Amino acid sequence: MPDNDPLAIHTSGLSKSFGGIQALRNLDLKVPRNSIFGFLGPNGAGKTTTMKLLLGLAKPSAGSGTVLGMDIEHDSVAIRQRIGYLAQDPRFYEDMTARETLRFTARFFYSGPADLIEARIQETLALVGLDDKADRPIKGFSGGERQRLGIAQAQVNYPDLLILDEPAASLDPMGRRDVLDVMERLRKYATIFYSTHILDDVQKVSDTVAILNKGTLVAQASIDTLLAGGEGTIYAVDLKGQAAGVQARISAQGWVKALTATPGNGGLTHWQVSVSDDAAAEAQLLRLILDDPQVTVTGFGLKRYELEDIFLDIVEGGKA
Repeated sequence: MPDNDPLAIHTSGLSKSFGGIQALRNLDLKVPRNSIFGFLGPNGAGKTTTMKLLLGLAKPSAGSGTVLGMDIEHDSVAIRQRIGYLAQDPRFYEDMTARETLRFTARFFYSGPADLIEARIQETLALVGLDDKADRPIKGFSGGERQRLGIAQAQVNYPDLLILDEPAASLDPMGRRDVLDVMERLRKYATIFYSTHILDDVQKVSDTVAILNKGTLVAQASIDTLLAGGEGTIYAVDLKGQAAGVQARISAQGWVKALTATPGNGGLTHWQVSVSDDAAAEAQLLRLILDDPQVTVTGFGLKRYELEDIFLDIVEGGKA
């Protein structure tokens, strides 16, 4: 099978209809290898349908797709051998231990020496932080521990791609943090493609994000590009002191498109500096401000939006 595709997932015009209802329409998706890819959308947007198509659990009505360089229709068995999948609500045999659960799962993939299989099980338990609970019955596990065990199950076969459906849903903040930590650790071993409604989590761990709405892909970009808000590069600067002189000097630079100043509490002034030349701004902006002895810089960096605001703006029709 071809395995030199730099994309872990690549779809072209992928579409799916159910009884005349278009669940997915002309999906062109590009998921780079060894990335953490957040797949977002409101309920009914087509996320689960997409996952079923990628897993070979449904056939497309139109279009095509590859997973790890293999065709999703003709190579679905080979694809499933190289991916791991976590359902939104994983279920387990409650009286089994975590180790027994992984041992049961591993038998579907390995037939080698028992000691090597046990070593892999122990490695996987350690990877998800369950090695100290490996021999306890699952019925006593917390929600976060169950999710981490689900990820361990999906990871035990050394997959090249992990597909995770709402991996942190219904978890408390500590459980969510633990799952995100596991995802970060898994990045060096596999591509992680996951759906979620928790946009704060996406902002923390994802490299790239795609947003579906009503079966249509409405955005796909790196997380940094999305959080820039589509307005070009804008710097946020907080300073104290007599800022009128330095404000005039900054505004006069040829690479500055606009500078807006807003008074803040405690003598602070907040600037937003929109620039046309990223390289010039990166090299000169902070230096020019610091050269003025009448001001003190208390905050400096690129302006970033919250992903929730971007998501709602896109889905509600503010942007296409």
